[in-house]
Amino acid sequence: MPKAARITTSIPVSSASENSDTSQFITVALFSGIGLLISLVAVILGIQGVWF
Repeated sequence: MPKAARITTSIPVSSASENSDTSQFITVALFSGIGLLISLVAVILGIQGVWF
């Protein structure tokens, strides 16, 4: 008869770390969004940067 192993994992849940992760995600998302907006405006206006 086959035997099954029961594996349990406990993930610590902390509101402080969850808030920290959320604020880090918001910071990265804002930084990326602003960079994308600046790049889009530069492409639309035809501004040549050092990458050309």
